[in-house]
Amino acid sequence: MLNKQNKSGLNFPTIIYGTSYLGNLYRELSETEKLNLMQEWFKVSDGKVMIDSAGKYGAGLALEVIRQGLEKLKIEPEQITISNKLGWYRVPLETAEPTFEPGAWANLKYDAVQKISYDGILACWQQGAELLGPHYKQEFVSVHDPDEYLMAAADSADREQRLKDILEAYRALFELKEKGLVKAVGVGAKDWLIIRELYEHVKFDWVMLANKFTIYHHPKEIIGFMQQLHANGVAIINSAIFNAGFLTGGDYFDYRILHPNDPADQPLFAWRKQFFAVCEKYAVQPGDACLKFALSVPEINAVALNPSKPKRMANNKLVINTPLPEAFWQELKETGIIDPDYAYL
Repeated sequence: MLNKQNKSGLNFPTIIYGTSYLGNLYRELSETEKLNLMQEWFKVSDGKVMIDSAGKYGAGLALEVIRQGLEKLKIEPEQITISNKLGWYRVPLETAEPTFEPGAWANLKYDAVQKISYDGILACWQQGAELLGPHYKQEFVSVHDPDEYLMAAADSADREQRLKDILEAYRALFELKEKGLVKAVGVGAKDWLIIRELYEHVKFDWVMLANKFTIYHHPKEIIGFMQQLHANGVAIINSAIFNAGFLTGGDYFDYRILHPNDPADQPLFAWRKQFFAVCEKYAVQPGDACLKFALSVPEINAVALNPSKPKRMANNKLVINTPLPEAFWQELKETGIIDPDYAYL
């Protein structure tokens, strides 16, 4: 898996591994399962491994598991780049289950509270450093889900204050960069328009788009924004490329459950049925098509994937290095599954 050229000066592997499963997202993997996932990162990678984590993942559990696993596997710090999304701070668990995302996390022993401000983000960064231990560093940092923080505003005045909170948090992160304590500062969000708004105020080193550039959803406006970022030397990571699993057969689309009998959801099911039919005709796995599409724009440097099974990682590497039939892409365009004017396939 060759690294794509980029003007940012940052070096990205083609695949960045998500770590929410290490924080018990939806279910608790065993210690052995978690260690096997981490071991596979290094087995399938041709060079330095890069992972994406967050203090929110299991209220810091994922970061603890990362440290423990890397130590057990005897991984040297120079073998891995850790990106940590900041904004959630571990606190004692005082209720039956965590309050920050009820139902999403299994068997947690801590809760988490949101801290997005100058001092708050520094506290999150400090806690992240403690959870990762003295050997492994948070080289890439960002504010976690600034779009959700803005959308929670009660009114326009509250939104303005929240925007100031985010910008102050980024001031703190760029100060850490100036001191050499982190390597790069970026942003990740599900709403690309919020990224564009923040980019007017903050010159990010990298941007992570979530759910917004997939084989299902790839409007020209987003491509234009990616071209602008690339021209300015900003690296681009594409994540959530399966629209929360729906594109590969799951029940959720962009984190909400769909219902086949709901008229509002029926067009999505019709799209997927047609997509699957073309995939079957050419003996292409839907997930493989999603992955190839997600990397098709030259401006995209990497994809972030979150496999829960080690065997998927080796397959993803194979998929990236194997072209799919031109006739397959052509038929997807002819049937309207992909925008007929899409220029990169």
